[in-house]
Amino acid sequence: MTIQDIKSVGIIGAGQMGSGIAHVSSIAGFDVHMVDVNQDQLDTALATIKKNMQRQASKGKISESDIATALGRIKNSQELESLSDCDVVIEAATENEEIKKDIFRKVCPLMKPEAILCSNTSSISITRLAAVTSRPGQFMGMHFMNPVPIMQLVELIRGIATEADTYQAIKDMTHKLGKTSASSEDFPAFIVNRILLPMINEAVYTLYEGVGTVDSIDTAMKLGANHPMGPLELADFIGLDTCLAIMSVLYDGLADTKYRPCPLLVKYVEAGWVGKKSGRGFYDYGGDTPVPTR
Repeated sequence: MTIQDIKSVGIIGAGQMGSGIAHVSSIAGFDVHMVDVNQDQLDTALATIKKNMQRQASKGKISESDIATALGRIKNSQELESLSDCDVVIEAATENEEIKKDIFRKVCPLMKPEAILCSNTSSISITRLAAVTSRPGQFMGMHFMNPVPIMQLVELIRGIATEADTYQAIKDMTHKLGKTSASSEDFPAFIVNRILLPMINEAVYTLYEGVGTVDSIDTAMKLGANHPMGPLELADFIGLDTCLAIMSVLYDGLADTKYRPCPLLVKYVEAGWVGKKSGRGFYDYGGDTPVPTR
């Protein structure tokens, strides 16, 4: 399959990442089929996409007519069967290996033989995920950054069985989406999260050991390292459960104690304080302005 053959894109998962991928895919001219088991999530995703497109239009990046056309390309469904005619299917479910594998086992028999299957995993082995599918040669990682409409990078990861034509088609598709690709070998957490998440984990250790408060740690990194967002604020934005999942993949996959998840990160996740999406993490989001929780 080549980029000329890719007309329709299926997306499994209508959360923050899935809706973002649907957004940029529809703007780029692809027909989009977004699937989620939760109809309310699908409705929320479509409303979010429309709101974000309107924000782009207000900045002159797209026109009002572009919004109507792009939204018209998006179809929602609760059934995986709706992906049967898609040329590329991108899984954007939660960062849990068994959940992803279960999805792949179910969707592969429904896809047309020449279709490409991708995972938006941010850390899990592409080779291991591909092994449960019926098309390991047509399987690879396509890791978008959050928020998808704004962030420029997509990490492309080949498994041991990924065919060259598959990689080239997805690379070309990435560029058609207006993104820049970076190729990563199939090692735990790839490039971005291999570097970023240990820094976030170390920031949590700095909080855990009383070296600084939430506010002082984030202020220090914003003003001292010129980061646009402090590491604890960023962790809340990513989701502390996702941060913990990635650190666990690094710790298990590389067997190095420097990747051990901070006990405070574990405690927050166990409490259900997983960041902005839950209303509380290292900051409390219950008011008009986020307030540090420690």
